[in-house]
Amino acid sequence: MENETMPSYFYFTLFKDFVHMRYFIFILTLTVYLAIILFNAIILFVVFKERSLHEPMYILISCLSVNDLCGSTGFFPRLMVDLLFDTNVISRPACFVQIFTIYTYAVSEYTILTLMAYDRYVAICNPLKYHKIMTSKVTTLYIALASLYAVFSMGLAIFSSARLPLCGADIARLYCSNWSVVRLSCGTSTLNNNIIGFFVTTTTVFLPAFFIFYTYVRILIICQKSSKEFRGKALQTCLPHIISFVNYSIASFCDIALSRYDSDKFKIVAIIFSVEFLIIPPVLNPLIYGLNLPEIRKNIACLFQRSKVCHFLE
Repeated sequence: MENETMPSYFYFTLFKDFVHMRYFIFILTLTVYLAIILFNAIILFVVFKERSLHEPMYILISCLSVNDLCGSTGFFPRLMVDLLFDTNVISRPACFVQIFTIYTYAVSEYTILTLMAYDRYVAICNPLKYHKIMTSKVTTLYIALASLYAVFSMGLAIFSSARLPLCGADIARLYCSNWSVVRLSCGTSTLNNNIIGFFVTTTTVFLPAFFIFYTYVRILIICQKSSKEFRGKALQTCLPHIISFVNYSIASFCDIALSRYDSDKFKIVAIIFSVEFLIIPPVLNPLIYGLNLPEIRKNIACLFQRSKVCHFLE
């Protein structure tokens, strides 16, 4: 009875429909993963190499790159193994490790974006107190608290899910997700897990989103009362963050919404939106910040140009 309610393995059922395309998908997946590693590694190298970028805003950008690399690593290697060897099977412990890795990334993405919004809020609304408020120690503390919060919240959700008795072992996704496991459960214990899931979703998605929205309303009010030059500089530093926030919010919302439906009804759409939050933000974030922020753009150019160009850009 225990083996029936606590399966040792889970089976990814979506792969059977794409067997004839698995090598093409493997090459595409490998290309995207290598691009994510390259783009984010460049951002990390530039930020840590250039001492002038050792400021809260750029440190938080580097944290975003680290988080994107962690989330991608929790998804792409396992997917490529399944595609290359046509296994489509994952052990129960490995499944929950993947859930923890991917959704800790998802929560951390919002907490880091929240810290970035607060950083811009202090810089624009209290510029004279910025260096007193956003010290290196305070920034480090905020990052540590944000990381611990993501680990704790996802640990709570996974601990609850891991105890559920299951009436199946088929997962209609390309990776292990918490809801995919929960929907396999049988019995009244599912209700408790749904309550915990609602709490985690509310505190990790909607509250950060509300705070970010509030900070930018305040920033907009300040900009309306300021000079045109001030508004231009404020927009230059805030625009990349706004794009990242909107992009990730849309991707995560699609994942949350479509995960509640049966993917057999619109399989291709479900697949695309279920992996969008793991692909689009890690690819776009380094491009957004690398191309829009002059200091990062200048130092990236220096990596690929001669020293004369670097001196000219300065």
